[in-house]
Amino acid sequence: MDDQRSLGTLFIVGTPIGNLKDITQRALEVIKSADAILAEDKRVTIKLLNLLNLGRKELWTLNEHNVLRQIPRILRELRKGKMVALVSDAGMPVISDPGHQLVAACWREAIPVQVIPGPSAVTAALAASGFSGSRFVFEGFMPRGRSRRKLLRSLKDERRTIVFYESPQRIKETLKDVLEIMGNREIFVAREMTKLHEEYIRGRVSEVLQRLGDEVKGEITVVISNEGTP
Repeated sequence: MDDQRSLGTLFIVGTPIGNLKDITQRALEVIKSADAILAEDKRVTIKLLNLLNLGRKELWTLNEHNVLRQIPRILRELRKGKMVALVSDAGMPVISDPGHQLVAACWREAIPVQVIPGPSAVTAALAASGFSGSRFVFEGFMPRGRSRRKLLRSLKDERRTIVFYESPQRIKETLKDVLEIMGNREIFVAREMTKLHEEYIRGRVSEVLQRLGDEVKGEITVVISNEGTP
């Protein structure tokens, strides 16, 4: 096994979910000093680097399609002593993002792992919702069609607050399913959090559906109250 002092470190770096001012000082320092950055989408990460004046960096793509192929290469570089930063397109890596397999591989290989905490749409929406944050379940991105309805039926009697992501194209269909399966309980919809067109909508499912309008845009996080229907 390599001497621990000769090994590099994998840094899990949280990036802003919208407003660039939300990046932490530690995140800036790690990104500046990293030998390589693992990016889900290079175009998004290059834009972030440019906007924050972080200079040119060696970027490697790490996404759900290539993560297993990339892990051996990344481990080789880490064994050589490289500092590698794993970033997400927005928010904390690994949360509904690829990367947990890489982190697990680092633990198996005794390669140091450090986390640089940053914003998360999950906790930001939960905090803004006014619903209980003591116990909650996060379902990631909602599946489509029958799979979504099956999942909602399994969550109907869930006593914890429920948080999930949804696309603007499917949000209305999903909320209609929530109304039919889970009842007209209170929900919170956060759209484009921390960005210029940020919008929060809180109310019963039927009310939120009416307020969403005909054309919905942006990234969406939904929080469902654990207090059931009226």
